[in-house]
Amino acid sequence: MKSLISRFAKDESGATAIEYGLIAGLLSIVIVAAVGATGTSVTGIFDTITGKLNEAQTQ
Repeated sequence: MKSLISRFAKDESGATAIEYGLIAGLLSIVIVAAVGATGTSVTGIFDTITGKLNEAQTQ
């Protein structure tokens, strides 16, 4: 039993996969946040354009 626990403690083959998974997860969170912020900004720009066009149409 001790040798099994010792082998398990020294085995690092899955550690790299877990690290890559964590990095991918963090990157996806950053990408989602960036896209969300950009989407809000673009929505504001289009709202401004729509307002100006409606204003010009009523004149």
